[in-house]
Amino acid sequence: MKDTGDSEDWNEGLEVMERKGSVHRWMAAAAAIVVPFLTGCGDFFPPINNGGGGGGGTTSGRVYVANQAASSIGGFSIGTGTLTIVTNTPVATAYKPLSMVVTPNNGLLYVGSASGIFVYFINSDGSLTTPSSGSQPAGVFAQSIDVSPDGQWLIALDGTTQQLDIFQINSSTGALTSITAPATYSGTTGTWQPSQVRVSPDGTLIFAALGTAGDVVFTFNTTTGVAASSQYLPTGDAATGDYGLVMSAKTPYLYIARSGTKGGVAVYNVGSVGQLTAVTGSPFAAGSGTFSVALDSTGTYVYAANRTDGTVSGYTIVPSTTALGLSLTPLTGSPYLSGAGAQAIAIDATNKYLLSVAVGGAPDMTMYSFDISVPGKLDPATSVATGVNPAGAVALALTH
Repeated sequence: MKDTGDSEDWNEGLEVMERKGSVHRWMAAAAAIVVPFLTGCGDFFPPINNGGGGGGGTTSGRVYVANQAASSIGGFSIGTGTLTIVTNTPVATAYKPLSMVVTPNNGLLYVGSASGIFVYFINSDGSLTTPSSGSQPAGVFAQSIDVSPDGQWLIALDGTTQQLDIFQINSSTGALTSITAPATYSGTTGTWQPSQVRVSPDGTLIFAALGTAGDVVFTFNTTTGVAASSQYLPTGDAATGDYGLVMSAKTPYLYIARSGTKGGVAVYNVGSVGQLTAVTGSPFAAGSGTFSVALDSTGTYVYAANRTDGTVSGYTIVPSTTALGLSLTPLTGSPYLSGAGAQAIAIDATNKYLLSVAVGGAPDMTMYSFDISVPGKLDPATSVATGVNPAGAVALALTH
């Protein structure tokens, strides 16, 4: 189910995925594109559990979900194959959440929006509390946010200007102090659509996906919080866009969720100063509208959410004796059915579950376990509604 490059389908998909587009417009498109694909597979997913999965199991972490259409934040405790609603969630917001991240010490949840960045204390039971001050840097359109591995810096990919907005984190109050000079860049090809920002596992590099405008790499000084653009990577095709990023903590590779005529999972070797070089055979075929990627903690498997298909593709990472020889082999049963408009995926801290949220719902969030017999294969564990429907789940963040 690799993208075929049909220009009419791509143009429709690109219109749907525009930064300023309506979630409701996407949901209408998703209903037309994805629901027929799921027809006849009604027994694949357990029934949506509006009670959050209930019941048993030891909590191994928590997941928070940005519900853009419902203007709320959903929270769930991850049990043994279960998702249980966190106390006092979903939290209603006076803004539409776009992005979110949990700090490395699990103490703070930051939520980005078109009107600023908001912070919440994460209590011992997973519930969220709003601090009395310091929760919103004015004038920041936080399309995507990430926190440096040392927990000292929050980086926001600006949705209105070609720059990164960088803030120092006060771990006690959650307040953010802006770095005076933002890190600017220039995307010179395609359609600029800021989508996701990610800090490398060692904190020395920052990557930003910009839709059909490609990607940009920054060097990052974790002492001063200063970032500087070091490489611009165009996709080379106006009908091909990059939307999601993840870098391996085990090996020097960057994985990119790529949609369009040359869509799939693109893999790049990361040089000593952040220089990106595509591996042989990249991009590797995925579903249609590939939008997000996630790696397991062992560095053995990579997964991609396919927004147009409403599926998740999975691969075994096959190492090589050469830097550019690494390849991806599809897992048994891949792609796996998810919700309509599968938009974001992540793996929990125990490496036992993969979670996928879908902007079109049906269900809003799906949790998969890893098959005990076939390594890497995903088995559906449970599914939940993340807020009042239509929720419009666009992002998720897990505790570490």
